[in-house]
Amino acid sequence: MANPRILNSKIANVTCGENVTIIEPSNIYGCELKKGVFVGPFVEIQKNSVIGARTKIQSHTFICEFVTIGEDCFIGHGVMFANDLFKDGKPDPNPDNWGRTVISNNVTIGSNATILPVNVCEGAVIGAGSVVTKDITEKGIYAGNPARKLRDLP
Repeated sequence: MANPRILNSKIANVTCGENVTIIEPSNIYGCELKKGVFVGPFVEIQKNSVIGARTKIQSHTFICEFVTIGEDCFIGHGVMFANDLFKDGKPDPNPDNWGRTVISNNVTIGSNATILPVNVCEGAVIGAGSVVTKDITEKGIYAGNPARKLRDLP
């Protein structure tokens, strides 16, 4: 009987601003965390991602490569970001083909939302369990699958 290859979660090659808090276990590598970022337990943040100042990321969230999150955002529990849309019916090994996601400042994303490669404007609120499949260009509250605007915000 063969022995399994065991890899431990780790925090490696992370550029951090002042007062960053990371609760372990977390798997965070090759990314940038600006000042005052909070990362809860059981979070993975992959390389080539940037998390803006004072943003809070709750437990069990997955932030894949090529995600940029602005300042003063709140990312709820279990939020999933995706960058490979399986356009050929299978995973694409070429990162040049993966989508990019940009979340602007002051965005709130509710627990268990799924965010595909999109741009989300400043001040938007994404409801829990929503699936964001298209750019959000107007400040408001969005929810559902696919996420739709429910109402404006001031």
